[in-house]
Parts: sequence; C-alpha cells; structure tokens
Amino acid sequence: MTETYDASHITVLEGLRPVRERPAMYIGSTDSRGLHHLVYEVVDNSIDEALAGWCDLIQVTINRDGSCTIEDNGRGIPVDTMPQYGRSALEIVLTVLHAGGKFDKNTYQVSGGLHGVGVSVVNALSRWLNVTVFRDGRIYEMRFERGLPASPLTERRETEDERLQRSIQRYGKAGAAGITDEKLRGTRITFMPDPEIFETTRFDYDVLDHRLRELAYLNSNTAIRINDERSGDAAAYRFEGGISEFVAHLAEGKELIHPDVITFSRSDAQNMVEVDVALQYTASYAEMIFTYVNSVNTREGGTHLEGFRSAITRAINAAARRSSPIKSNDMQLRGEDVREGLVAVISIKLANPQFEGQTKMRLGNSNVRGIVDSLVYQSLSEYFEEHPKVLAAIYEKAVSAARAREAARNARELARRKSTLESSGLPGKLADCQERDPAKSELYIVEGDSAGGSAKQGRDRRFQAILPLRGKILNVEKAAQHRILKNAEIQALISAIGTGIGDKFDPEKARYHRIILMTDADVDGAHIRTLLLTFLYRYMEDLIECGYVYIAQPPLYRVAKGRQERYAYREEDMRAIVAELGEKGLTIQRYKGLGEMNAEQLWETTMNPENRVLKRVRIEDAVYANEIFEKLMGEDVAARRDFIRRHAREVTNLDI
Repeated sequence: MTETYDASHITVLEGLRPVRERPAMYIGSTDSRGLHHLVYEVVDNSIDEALAGWCDLIQVTINRDGSCTIEDNGRGIPVDTMPQYGRSALEIVLTVLHAGGKFDKNTYQVSGGLHGVGVSVVNALSRWLNVTVFRDGRIYEMRFERGLPASPLTERRETEDERLQRSIQRYGKAGAAGITDEKLRGTRITFMPDPEIFETTRFDYDVLDHRLRELAYLNSNTAIRINDERSGDAAAYRFEGGISEFVAHLAEGKELIHPDVITFSRSDAQNMVEVDVALQYTASYAEMIFTYVNSVNTREGGTHLEGFRSAITRAINAAARRSSPIKSNDMQLRGEDVREGLVAVISIKLANPQFEGQTKMRLGNSNVRGIVDSLVYQSLSEYFEEHPKVLAAIYEKAVSAARAREAARNARELARRKSTLESSGLPGKLADCQERDPAKSELYIVEGDSAGGSAKQGRDRRFQAILPLRGKILNVEKAAQHRILKNAEIQALISAIGTGIGDKFDPEKARYHRIILMTDADVDGAHIRTLLLTFLYRYMEDLIECGYVYIAQPPLYRVAKGRQERYAYREEDMRAIVAELGEKGLTIQRYKGLGEMNAEQLWETTMNPENRVLKRVRIEDAVYANEIFEKLMGEDVAARRDFIRRHAREVTNLDI
C-alpha cells in the first residue's frame, strides 16, 4: 500500500463507466433479479408514455439468441440534435446519466422513472443494444456496444411494405386497415445483457410474464404482450376492469365475505394526486395489500400504505358505531383486525414521487399519507352508508379476528408464564450455540430427530445451533393465529428465533442472522420446507426481507473410487464426476435423506461454511409469492394440481 495520497490517486469515472464499475448501485444486484430489472427499466419508459396518453400497446419478446426486445407505440425517443451537445437526443438519452424527459413537467405529468438513469443503465450493462425509433413515416436506428456508440444514427424512409407489415404485427390484419404513419410511431429497443456483468443472462419467461400482467392490471387502457421465441410461450393482456380485476384475480379460489369488489377513484386536484383503490374481504387469515405509485411496485410500502391502513381502520370503526344493527357491540377494532383476510390494491399517481433508493421500493412523500387517508376514509364511509350488509359482513369478520387476537395473546401469556417457571424460555430440543452475537450465529432447522442428531454431532457448536423438528408443522395458510400458537413445533420455532410474531414481532430481536432450513431431498422434505417457508412468509416476513432465511443444499450423491470421495448436488454433476473418474471400481450412493449421512459427512457437505451451498430466500415479486403460497398451501386443490403438473419437470431429483 502506497504511503502517499495525492491528486494522482483520484479517479474520475466518466460517461457510463460508473454503472459498469458498480452495477448493483443502479439495479440492485447482478444476479437474476438485476437481470430482469433491465427489462423493467425499459418497460417503465413505455408505461410512462401510456400514463401520458400516448401509448396503448407494449410488446416484450425474448429472442432466440437470448436478447430481449421491448417495443411500444408511444411518441418515440426524440432524434433531433441537442445544440449544447452537438449530438442527437437519442444518443444523449442512451449514454448520459440523468438525461431524459422525466425532468420536464410539461412532457410527463406523472412518471415512474424519475431518476433519468433507466435506459442509459440498460445500455451500459448490455453487450450490445440496438434502438429503432419510428416517427413521421421514417425509421431512425443506432447501435451501441457496452454503452458506447458503435454506429452513427441513421435515417431512412419506411417502405410501404414495411409499414404494412408493422401495422399487421401490432394490430392484426383487421386492425391494420386505416392505420396512418402518425399512429405507427414508437420505439423498439433490443439488448443483449453482458455476461461480464451478470451471473446469468437467461431471462425467465414466468418472471417477466407476472410483472407484465401486473402492469396490464394497473394500466387498463394499455394492451401488453409477451412472447418467448425460445419456448413458444406467449400471452396478451388487457384488463378493462383495471385493479378491480386485479383484486378479483388475487382473491380467486378463496371464500368471499362479500360478493363484489369494492372499487373507487378519488383525486386531490390541488396536490395533483389520484388515488385508485380496489379491495375484497375473504375468509382467509392473511392480508394481501399491494401498493403502486405511477405503476411502480412499492413493495416496501410507504406513506400511501400508511394512509390507507389508517383510513380503513377509522372508516370501519366509525361506520359500525353509526350502524344501528351492530353498534351495540361497541368493540373498538385495531388495524390488524380489520385487515385480516383483506385483499387490496392501492394505485396512486402523483407528479413528484419521492422514492427511497433507485429501486423505488418505498414512497417517501410525507403529504401523501394525509391525502390518501382522507380520500379513502371518505370513499369507504360513503360506500358503507350505501351497502350496510357489506359493512355488517366485514365487521363480523373483523370482530372474529379481534377475538382470535385476544385468544392468541392469552396463549402467548400462558406460554410465557409456563416458560418462566420451567426454563429460560428456549425450547428443550434446541442445541444452542456459544456465540451470542446474532450476526455471527446460525440456526439450522432440521427435519427429524435422526438428522438432528447427526447435525448436533457434526456442527461447530461455537456458532451453529440446531433445532430438530418432529414431523410436519401446521399449515398456517389454513389456520387462525390462536391455533398456530398451540402447535408445539411452531412454539419451538418462535422461541428459538426470538422475534415473536404478530403485533409482538420485532426483527431486531432475532437471535440468529442465518436461519437455515435443512430438509431431505424428497417429496416429504420439500413439503416440510414449504410449510416452514409459508410460516416464515406469513408471520415473519421481515426476516426474509432482512436476508436471514436460507435453504441448505445437501448433496444427492456420494461418488467414491478408492480413497477418492466426491459429492454431487445435481444429477448432471454426478454424471460429470463419473465421466471424470471412470465407471470401473466406482461406488455411487444416492442419499434419500439427511439421516443417511453420518455427522462427518453432513458437516463436510452441508454445514461447513467453506464447502456448503446455501440458497438465500428472497421476495422478488410479492404478488407472485402470494400466488404461489395460495396455490401450494391454500384451499384450491385444482390450482395446486395444475401448478404441480406444469412444474413437474423441475423436480426430477425428488423421490416421487
């Protein structure tokens, strides 16, 4: 290390070099999540055109070569020269950070992409990017490679045949008649993600499909299509009912408390805020509330969610007090009571959203809380006045939730008093670690006493704790909280993790910052893992958001030849090892469960930090995550059967 530190050590990264040097600062990560974020950045620009009223068709294509194309029929990126730069606006937008039309209030009244880094970041992180702009019957094209111009901007007139083919492609043969050059405007961007940047460059059709369907619900005036040329999968979405259809889709398969989706739209002209809300109460125990700002999914909520939660609690309590059939009950309901079984979508539009971070997961505008609170309270109060039977049904559901909450509280108090008398409060089956710093501690949740015994013998007791579970825990998707708290295995989990659940949940009290699910690689093991994930997702979601939850990856095979011993985690890995060592004198052992490994083998393959493989559990798409848990663990048997059939090819390593 040099002892001097002067101006010669200062590096200035110009253009898009900062993006390539620190890509995670701009797209969150360089794994699959960051890869798909590139598509969202381009699609968000098309959505902004739709919000401005200029675009009603967006097409996304995963090409055979692995690249992705996004095309819209908006106004098209401007191509005229910017005098101060001496270059076209198209080139500036694609090569300069914080350049775009989102900073001009006359161009976009509302917009999701306010940072002005979206498409330029996509360009910077692509091996190559081609952009085509259609304006006034002319075609403008330019190519970039790793963020730098690779060809000049070219211009040519579109031939009549090209215009006709493009018209048919966009609108079909029937719709193509009478389409003019003016209507055939738009932008097409095709990019190939750079393998030097990303861990994987393969786009997942299902991930993109779910996000685009979500956008179609939020923008009822826009048709959105997706096509995967690799597999032939394709879908087209246009939902005239907007978020009302979205909520109906989310509540599909659930028992409904009231038949119709409650929908309303209100606006605050002075503050230029529009609020659209759709909600439906179901007989389930979990709440599902999804929030959006200018079509951006604010997964971590923000001031608009706070305003909605406050309003719905006040509105139901106030309406119940005014309603003669139910006011005699006079029970003051809490927020968690009125939200049990609630499925809701809140979509707001405002001129200057203040997002926290480039990934835009949380809204920070302080004035939005009061605006949403006021508009939602007013709308719900009017609705309940006109629909007293719906109010009565919702109130009865909330009162039931309040009683269950009280029963759960009593169960917790009883368990707490019992644990105080009997022990330190930790479950007896827990083999705790010596380390007391949560950041350095790990908890292995192990299926079965046999595997638990091997794990206890093989672990490093300095920082690894073991909690063996006997059998399958309760399916919390179908149970009320007071029933959940009576389950012995769940009680052991809650005590060991230390955070509590429900209104007492506090992620700061987590006793371990690595909570590792270690189950057998068979159907029963997968089921137990899913039950555990369902519990953690529904009652300790913040542990997942904090990155504390992992899934262990025990090997499927042990391949031995002489004194050589190798482990394979996948079928293809085993074949590669066999090809390398040769079949003569080879012994292959297929592990059907963790209990088949002795303590030394379990440590070496699954618990040793130097050798093990762990998968961190993350929530990349909250709507999709809810759908999956509903299908796998909910009441809709037909939906679960269809899901298993569709994904059966992905579980070929399980002993079915």
